[in-house]
Amino acid sequence: MSKQNMKHWIDAADALLPEMIDLRRAIHAEPEIGLHNPLTTAKAKAALAGLPLEYTEGPSTTGFIATLRGPSNGRTVLLRGDMDALPMHEDTGLDFSSTFENAMHACGHDTHVAMLVAAAKALCAQRDRLAGTVQFMFQPGEEGWHGARYMLDDGLINPMPDAAYALHITPNVPSGVFAGRPGPLLAAADRIELTITGKGGHASQPHDAVDPIPVACEMVLALQAMITRRVPAFDPAVLTIAHIKSGSTNNVIPETAFIEGTIRTFSESTRKIVREGMQRVVEHVCAAHLCQADLNLIPGFPVTICDTRAVELARRTVKDMFGEDGWFEMPSPMMGAEDFSYVLQKAPGAMMFLGASPEGGDWRTCCALHSNRMVLDERVMARGAALHCAMAEAFLSGGFDA
Repeated sequence: MSKQNMKHWIDAADALLPEMIDLRRAIHAEPEIGLHNPLTTAKAKAALAGLPLEYTEGPSTTGFIATLRGPSNGRTVLLRGDMDALPMHEDTGLDFSSTFENAMHACGHDTHVAMLVAAAKALCAQRDRLAGTVQFMFQPGEEGWHGARYMLDDGLINPMPDAAYALHITPNVPSGVFAGRPGPLLAAADRIELTITGKGGHASQPHDAVDPIPVACEMVLALQAMITRRVPAFDPAVLTIAHIKSGSTNNVIPETAFIEGTIRTFSESTRKIVREGMQRVVEHVCAAHLCQADLNLIPGFPVTICDTRAVELARRTVKDMFGEDGWFEMPSPMMGAEDFSYVLQKAPGAMMFLGASPEGGDWRTCCALHSNRMVLDERVMARGAALHCAMAEAFLSGGFDA
């Protein structure tokens, strides 16, 4: 695809930026959590009204696939935008701050919807340029709810596309810069729930009780030692205990202590090492102190693995559109997790980050994703929508070798 054609997509996205900002702010003010985001879905569909799209929906979520068919029967490419928010209070002070208690778009999914809608509008307007089919995936339930998996299980993406792409906005990359890498991009994330049961008693007589609190404290340190001594340094894992709860007052030894945390890994082999090691440590530390252990390891998202060819097409397209400085090659993956990984298990593709550090801020130190004070430079949404369009046209025209 020529640079002139790419400039066409930049111009089209720039023209749609005011609409993207309006839609993003409307979604931001009414954030929804989990698999069912009816207000957000309605806003997205209203913005898409009148376009030559076919809709597919399923019973498990309010997500939907909007399909645009080009004039020729060629390849299919999927573009994903997630829709859900986080259960947290917003403290940004924005004019369009959340109006819902304990809900905030602190991960930029409001911008993802706005960029995907704009890309759909631009591509529909130039449908005759497309040598195949574009699937626009509007997906709820990314924040730990496995929304992508439910949409796949509901058969909404059948057959699978020949390529799949997603963009994720972030304030901690310079504004307007795209970042990505081949191979592992984000980690698998498993959840830890552990209840240690001892024997309650009087705080003055610990010898007559079995105190679970020091066992819980020892457990945290033992698990960290296990990570440093059992996991290969070049295929790492992060184990974080983020929640400990026990007891009710100062003079009572409680019967139980509850521990909750997360395991992050980049390979199934290390994932297995950590899971087996944790079970071993928990069992024997508890046995050493006459406690019982009830450990629940809840599987989370798999590793997000980006296809080398898909990343190369994205890298090449970004540099042709926005210059050499428009692309940042990430030297290593991140320990965050993404349920777009389910799509990438079934179709070659990639996810990239789009920098949106706030105007006048420092991308190195500004509030990160999931912060109650996270703000973004909305202007970069035009770049995101333009890249969606350019990658779709390029892949449909020439595959990963375009």
